[in-house]
Amino acid sequence: MKNYLAFLLVLTVTTASAHGPLPVRPSAPSDLVQTGLTDNDTTAGGTARLCEQVTFSRGLRYGDSEANVLDVATSTTKADTPRPVLLFVAGDTFTGDRAAPELSRQIQDQAMCFAARNDMIGVRVNYRLAPSATWPTGATDVASALSWVHGNIDLFNGDAREIVAVGYGAGAFHVATLLAHPELQTDRADVAAVVLVSGVYRAGKDASDSEKAYLGSDASQYNKRSVFPGILNVDVPIVLAWAADDSAGLVAQGEILKKTLCGAGHCPRSALLRSRDGIAAAFGLDGSGDSLAEPTLLLVKQLEARGLP
Repeated sequence: MKNYLAFLLVLTVTTASAHGPLPVRPSAPSDLVQTGLTDNDTTAGGTARLCEQVTFSRGLRYGDSEANVLDVATSTTKADTPRPVLLFVAGDTFTGDRAAPELSRQIQDQAMCFAARNDMIGVRVNYRLAPSATWPTGATDVASALSWVHGNIDLFNGDAREIVAVGYGAGAFHVATLLAHPELQTDRADVAAVVLVSGVYRAGKDASDSEKAYLGSDASQYNKRSVFPGILNVDVPIVLAWAADDSAGLVAQGEILKKTLCGAGHCPRSALLRSRDGIAAAFGLDGSGDSLAEPTLLLVKQLEARGLP
């Protein structure tokens, strides 16, 4: 894992350098609240250790709802050129995380610090939850957050041309829905690539209570509210992942999406994770082994090779 992180650091520096010298970016506004993690912020994965030399700007408003806030994680080591952005949209279910909110935040912080420690900008998006917020609120919230990132990430030395959206759990459905439904897309809400982890992409008659809370109880609407067939028109690179300990239904969702995309000539890179015990585990930050670290590294390399204008 350390080798992956070291390589990703070198790679992302190369990615940023490829764009050539750019004007000096302005400093972040003084009214942004920036807090570093302390040794009290610890979990089994070692949040404090992973987040050394990382600064967080928390609770930045991107929409009208109190839930429409995001956090930005940056390295205290300054870079001369803009950095790629990993934007995290996570959620165990459509109604919220299974873990306690504080624990869930710390676990997601670990993934944010993975980005910041490897010369990228980490952005975590909070969004409105079911049952008070129903389809397509999750996707439109992600669109609004992306518009905010496009307009503001340069203040954190981020490169809006290289946004990789990471959807995890319910967040994978929200990210995929936004890509699959052009009518939900807003100005400057585009991404350079996506990583979809253990998502439900088309609910069926056996939908869970959480899925019904978001998609509604009328199963006749589920196909219309799925990511098919719109996801087949997406032209950005996709990494698709699920975990060995996912339910049979979740595994089937991932396999069907992969098969359908491959049949349409847009075969995604895929990864089988050992565990889905939180987004930090998905990136191997708990030492569990098989993770998204290498596929994400390869995705960033692909963006760099493509030579974004």
